[in-house]
Amino acid sequence: MSIKVSDYILQRLREWDVDHVFAYPGDGINGLLAAWERAENTPKFIQARHEEMSAFQAVGYAKFSGKVGVCAATSGPGAIHLLNGLYDAKLDHVPVVALVGQTDRSAMGGSYQQEVDLMSLYKDVASEFCEMVTVPEQLPNVIDRAMRTAYARRTITAVIVPADVQELDYSPPTHAFKMVPSSLGIAEYASVPAQNEIARAAEVLNAGEKVAILIGQGARHARQEVEEIADLLGAGVAKALLGKDVLRDDLPFVTGAIGLLGTRPSYELMRDCDTLLVIGSSFPYTQFMPELDQARAVQIDIDPSMVGLRYPFEVNLVGDAQETLKALLPQVKRKKHRAWRKKIEKDIARWWEVMQRRAAVDADPINPEYVVHALDELLPDDVILASDSGSAANWYARHLRMRGSMRGSLSGTLATMGPGVPYVIGAKFAHPDRPAVAIVGDGAMQMNGMAELITVAKYWAEWQDPRLIVAILNNQDLNQVTWELRAMSGVPQFLPSQAIPEVPYADFARSIGLDGERVEKPGEVETAWRKALDADRPYVLDFRTDPAVPPIPPHASLDQIEAAAAAIVKGDTDRGSMIRQGIKAKVQEILPGTRHREDRRGTEENG
Repeated sequence: MSIKVSDYILQRLREWDVDHVFAYPGDGINGLLAAWERAENTPKFIQARHEEMSAFQAVGYAKFSGKVGVCAATSGPGAIHLLNGLYDAKLDHVPVVALVGQTDRSAMGGSYQQEVDLMSLYKDVASEFCEMVTVPEQLPNVIDRAMRTAYARRTITAVIVPADVQELDYSPPTHAFKMVPSSLGIAEYASVPAQNEIARAAEVLNAGEKVAILIGQGARHARQEVEEIADLLGAGVAKALLGKDVLRDDLPFVTGAIGLLGTRPSYELMRDCDTLLVIGSSFPYTQFMPELDQARAVQIDIDPSMVGLRYPFEVNLVGDAQETLKALLPQVKRKKHRAWRKKIEKDIARWWEVMQRRAAVDADPINPEYVVHALDELLPDDVILASDSGSAANWYARHLRMRGSMRGSLSGTLATMGPGVPYVIGAKFAHPDRPAVAIVGDGAMQMNGMAELITVAKYWAEWQDPRLIVAILNNQDLNQVTWELRAMSGVPQFLPSQAIPEVPYADFARSIGLDGERVEKPGEVETAWRKALDADRPYVLDFRTDPAVPPIPPHASLDQIEAAAAAIVKGDTDRGSMIRQGIKAKVQEILPGTRHREDRRGTEENG
């Protein structure tokens, strides 16, 4: 019995072990929708509220499953809407395949309704592979290449299928001229650099006295080897945000996040080192790495197009992180003098004291640092975390310590608003037996998070573990941009652009069958987290937080201080609270150690 092209596309996805497609319907993919009905919804069609959210959900699924994420949308506006989520995947090196419809072939070039030049539109985002299916015999090759390229290059690929082609009878390629048969699967491989390059890298690392290591998501499968080389070199290990879950934060030599959202120990690790080893990271902010003539440096990355970026590396090793480290470890000598390591461990221990003190600073009504810090010790060891972009990412980066099998991610390179909630939705389809938590700002929640709560309400009963928590830092301000205006541009808060309306988020959640509550007092924060973590359904926590708490970077440069002062002088509407909270937060870094904690607590309670 003959089958349609649309039936064959879904069949081939199943053969590639695709079990979910994150999508939104439209008449440009009506043929595929009919095929889904005939296939009894296999792979499962996951309906978002908006195509951009479908793409974000596919990204979250891919990030947390290790499999290709697949999203689908109709022609014209649907295909356009996917783009932001697809760029998020491309810039974070996440494998995602986009299936998009197109108008009938007979209407192409006729300025027809919803006709968009999708090949041109997708030329950049799907630069590694973008193809339009015009005859059935192009399949299965086009699907196979899209899947294989997405996996191999960790990138976006796109398959465009005109609506009339979806309805054609499928006929496979034959053993004939200009036919292209295909096959399933991608071979496992792990490239290793040449031995002479390994020896050169070992020489650089062995010569150093103060070694710093920076890891990213490319080191995720080399956790044991990273720990071993850090021990041999007596090094501290800083983490790019996409690599936050690569190493546990309870290891005494892990300095935490790096960059504007990072920790002071990571900043000082880079400032004072004489040797740098970068593993699986393309961290972009050169100013947070050593001075360009300060450190001898080695980079390990599997992508030859990404080596040599960001810093003048002396040795670039192109290879799989785990296999390259295994080849390198026998040639690395253990450092006899451990003073550098002892200093790093002391700095880290002190930093966590600082974080505890900063979280304890009083605010009006709640300190957002305390909201996230209070969650840290309550998190299950198998939780999946997502942060949205904005000031929420600061507290996610600095206050949550990874341990056990925890996973976490955010929009690392695109830094787009809005992926926090759809990321954890995608995560729940990848791991329905694990709890998930999204930490988002009220701006991101209003942009699209509230609508995606409807998606959560639609599907949560299917998950073995029903816990999905959305925590909103509700300060009625687009807070990260407000602070960037102050600190980087030296201008006051511009209320028409920065102030956002109040919304009863928890009430909305309850109205659609979820649960939630508003939290307005510091004493209610921990109890609220516990209730959410014990809930029998997804839970929304609306934390009323203080917008005047500053996301102070780890270095607090003179330029930024002067710019912030200029904002105050020019009449920032929140200047009184801004001064008080900034001073209270910064002073925690210069106070002495634990022996003064009781005295400080009394001072803080008295304002």
